[in-house]
Amino acid sequence: MRLYDPTSSAQKRTMRRAPPLASLDGKAIGVLENGKLNAAEMLDEVARLFVERHGCTIRAVYSKSNASAPAPKETLTKAAGEVDFIITGLGD
Repeated sequence: MRLYDPTSSAQKRTMRRAPPLASLDGKAIGVLENGKLNAAEMLDEVARLFVERHGCTIRAVYSKSNASAPAPKETLTKAAGEVDFIITGLGD
């Protein structure tokens, strides 16, 4: 029988969350779709609600090929310079 220590000895990450937006009014939206069935359609509808209710603008649509993996760092870095916030979700 082998026992494994579930604790990690790796360095802690120094990342932090972005500060919350004070308002959604007039913000630029990014849509991150994951390629799952119906994801693009569902996210498009959600984005339209932000446009109708808050005067947002859909600025960009980003894609990732694996729904269970994080978006590539390059995609997130690009999005951070182009939009105020991103919406994402599963479409199954």
